[in-house]
Amino acid sequence: MNEHTLSMRLERVAAQVPAGARLADIGSDHGYLPVALMRRGAITGAVAGEVALTPFRAAQRTVHENDLEQQITVRLASGLAAIEPGDEITAISICGMGGETIRDILDSGKTYLRGEERLILQPNGGEQPLRQWLMQHNYRILFEDTVQENRFYYEIIVAAHAEPVKYSPEELYFGPLQMQARTPVFLAKWQRILREKQKTLSQLARARQAVPEEKVQDLTLQVRRITELLAHH
Repeated sequence: MNEHTLSMRLERVAAQVPAGARLADIGSDHGYLPVALMRRGAITGAVAGEVALTPFRAAQRTVHENDLEQQITVRLASGLAAIEPGDEITAISICGMGGETIRDILDSGKTYLRGEERLILQPNGGEQPLRQWLMQHNYRILFEDTVQENRFYYEIIVAAHAEPVKYSPEELYFGPLQMQARTPVFLAKWQRILREKQKTLSQLARARQAVPEEKVQDLTLQVRRITELLAHH
């Protein structure tokens, strides 16, 4: 993967960045996403934010090699602190980290959000707490998708600030739009998770030492929830 050919996962993320946006890519790693979008003329400017020195330098290099220093600013900063008012950011992408981490980045960087930005999020697991945060802060989910790349399933969640919105516990768990769309990849992901959880439950049942009742109940509830989701054809 490089700035010429994005991974399938990042390609799906790129497709959700509004045309002509000014993008802040947080945790930009090598800066491939903003550079690829800039090269395609899909965005008008970008900030690549990175908290660690090695990826920060890698992003600087990618931007430099593509002669995009005028259009893309690379900043060493924690989370949304990479965004400055003069950037006039209209879209924020945060990809390839746990949902709880993305939630924490959004939460600790609230003061950097103007409320007009489109959020394009690609969590590696932990989608439920991330959706919970979006709901609590009046972000409506506009688009969701599940992508399978190699052996892994990735979710993409696109949200925008709106009127207060209420999602059910099931919608927070599975994703409100994914529950309706029920794509083959989405169903395959949950079939795999169901098998894993059933396996864990049977292991707990055979365990010789006492297992916290809470843990068993929680797993049992999740198994029932997933079974019900998959039963609705």
